[in-house]
Amino acid sequence: MQERSTTDAQWMLRALGLATNGPEADANPRVGCVLVDPDGALVAEGWHHGAGTDHAEAATLAAAGERAAGCTAYVTLEPCNHTGRTSPCSRALAAAGVARVVYAVSDPNAPAAGGAAWLATQGVAVEGGVLEADGEALNRSWLHSVRAGRPWVTWKVATTLDGRSAAADGTSQWITGPEARADVHDQRARSGAIVVGTGTALTDNPQLTARRPDGTLHDRQPLRVVMGQRDLPADAHLFDDAAETVHLRTRSPREVLAHLAGRKIHRVWLEGGPTVAAAFMADHLVDEIVVYVAPVLLGRGRPSVSDLGITTMADALRLEPTDTRIVGHDIRITATLEESR
Repeated sequence: MQERSTTDAQWMLRALGLATNGPEADANPRVGCVLVDPDGALVAEGWHHGAGTDHAEAATLAAAGERAAGCTAYVTLEPCNHTGRTSPCSRALAAAGVARVVYAVSDPNAPAAGGAAWLATQGVAVEGGVLEADGEALNRSWLHSVRAGRPWVTWKVATTLDGRSAAADGTSQWITGPEARADVHDQRARSGAIVVGTGTALTDNPQLTARRPDGTLHDRQPLRVVMGQRDLPADAHLFDDAAETVHLRTRSPREVLAHLAGRKIHRVWLEGGPTVAAAFMADHLVDEIVVYVAPVLLGRGRPSVSDLGITTMADALRLEPTDTRIVGHDIRITATLEESR
């Protein structure tokens, strides 16, 4: 039994690696699948390429053909059990004669869940929870959006050592170096939407696109979202044709996230100024903070976040660091907030 468990983990690692080829910002989760014959030989493998394309299981079964019969399928997410744009993967696996299905994470999406139980009724051996933590990490924001009913929110901060996001005259370009800025663009490309307030839109006139160091655009662009009541000029960079932009005339973070959830966006990159950041923090709607700390001192200037209503150290928000690394001359700290919900 230990030998089988070890083998299962090895094949699941392969499936997880395949899944990372899928688009992270897509409405659907990233899924990988591997088919292995009874002798332990690889038969076929595949991954989901995004909404509207074959699911990982269907793509892998198509590659395997009749060789799928008697195989074990390793899938990073429980096979779906409903008909959407594609047919149920649970039915496809059973029809192909797959003898055993091993998956990492149970599908929390009620309309699609139940594939494992249905397969078991068809005489297919099923085992779940293999490398579950890795599977959860693979689709962290998608799983969160299904379970919480709202997108995962990452607040990006660029700050000096003394906690300033802009100088006293309002200038903020550039606090961090080119390597950190390139990293931000990579993070944007992994997100479904970038959110700022009208203050940032009017003061900085940002493009809010995901660009490579040479200035060219990434293939997938996040939705550009401006929240707030003030009008924006028609010739603002945000209204160019590089990406879609929506102006949500609300100051409510919950209304913004409800709108984005309706568009099946599950990862939000929050780049708003201190007022917008404080609003999301006050509503407990920030799940993660990515802070780029530059070895720069200003002494005066705009703080990184507005008043959070904290007056004593006993009430300070304590974060859980998950990653710290040097990016160029700056330090990037990633931390999560247990209070988010």
